[in-house]
Amino acid sequence: MAAAIGGGVYTCLKFYITEKQRHGGILLHEWLLEEAKKLGAPGGSVFRAIAGFGRHGRLHEESFFELAGELPVQVEFILEAELADRFLEALRIHKISLFYARHTVEAGVL
Repeated sequence: MAAAIGGGVYTCLKFYITEKQRHGGILLHEWLLEEAKKLGAPGGSVFRAIAGFGRHGRLHEESFFELAGELPVQVEFILEAELADRFLEALRIHKISLFYARHTVEAGVL
């Protein structure tokens, strides 16, 4: 059972992918959520962008002409630092190549 977030300092992990990326035949955002859940993460969220560009500089926008599955997706977790370390190591073991951002946040429930 995942531990609830109490007030304190945590690690925010954000992964940036495209909506069609897959790992092992599963959409990568779904795989990330499941893997985090297995490790005991208290939760995670997936956000689909309306526009964005990455390292190749190609702009992707939500429009009639946009190819399905090319829009950016952000997968975000608020975790204890040790769990964030374990999650990143699991991704390395699975040889998953994706851009991430990690930063310290204060989080809690009011």
